[in-house]
Amino acid sequence: LGQSRPIVEITESTPLHTAAGSGPVSYADAVDAAAPAVVNVYTTKIVTERANPLYSDPIFRYFFGDRLAPRQRLETSLGSGVIVSDQGYILTNNHVIEGAADIQVALRDGRSIEAVLVGTDSDTDLAVLKINMQGLPTITFGSSENLRVGDVVLAIGNPFGVGQTVTIGIASATGRNRVGISTFENFIQTDAAINPGNSGGALINAFGQLVGINTAIFSRSGGSQGIGFAIPVDLAKEVMSQIIETGHVVRGWLGVEGQDITPQLAESFGLQGVRGVIIAGVQRNGPAGRAGLRPGDILTHINGQPAVDSKTSMGLIASFAPGTRITLRILRAGMEMELKAVVAERPSRAGSSRG
Repeated sequence: LGQSRPIVEITESTPLHTAAGSGPVSYADAVDAAAPAVVNVYTTKIVTERANPLYSDPIFRYFFGDRLAPRQRLETSLGSGVIVSDQGYILTNNHVIEGAADIQVALRDGRSIEAVLVGTDSDTDLAVLKINMQGLPTITFGSSENLRVGDVVLAIGNPFGVGQTVTIGIASATGRNRVGISTFENFIQTDAAINPGNSGGALINAFGQLVGINTAIFSRSGGSQGIGFAIPVDLAKEVMSQIIETGHVVRGWLGVEGQDITPQLAESFGLQGVRGVIIAGVQRNGPAGRAGLRPGDILTHINGQPAVDSKTSMGLIASFAPGTRITLRILRAGMEMELKAVVAERPSRAGSSRG
């Protein structure tokens, strides 16, 4: 994402690592440090029920009137959120508050207040709320970049509305980007139990520092099956800062569509051993097109960073601020070339494979 100046004061701590077997036996101190800043989020939305197909028939309406007309009803749902500053800003998931007519936040100490929606980013499933309340506890930010597979993590939220609950597990994987939840994915995978109502809650490390925002589970039953996903805190901070500053998120865009080099494609086109992304399409008059990129080119590096796969590459392009001049290294007919491109602003409806 583009660089932006700090809007809220964020409490951060230097990431700590302990040798195997030297960690705390109890994680109560970590929970005591983080749990007061995790809130329950209750939303109400107006839902219009599906109309009876016969209602579109004027003769049917003449005899039966409006008895089968579409009706509106109130639908309530719940989730979680994390207080990120004493100014009242709360980080949560977009899907928790999407379409809500009313948003209420309940603190751990029993206080409850209406929240205002500051802005959302559906591409990462994040949203920022604001409440007008004094003396708020705030979370301490850790670093998801330094999180290692095997590190202990704890999930804090409000599963099924039973009240604030803490579960424990490990970071099972990092960098998951083929989940199909949002456009830009770089999830932390965990086996800490995450259930409906946990969305938007905190994933913390053993020292009580926020490392992720709990977002989704992979489940065939609707309950936790040991595969949960959290948005890394480093990404969440970037998105949050832009939303607080401008109400939305600006991302870079080149106007290309990428495709991974599969074993089948590598064999068909003689690309064995080549790492990169096949350019499947180039938007006419887009930044990449003006730079000379063509369909069939193999994108190998973006500003010196390897183009590992299409998802990662599109996310990297999106991280550049519009107006940034970048270097694209490509293979064309077996020849290595470098092109210069000026990043534009990403359109709101660009797809996940387009950057």
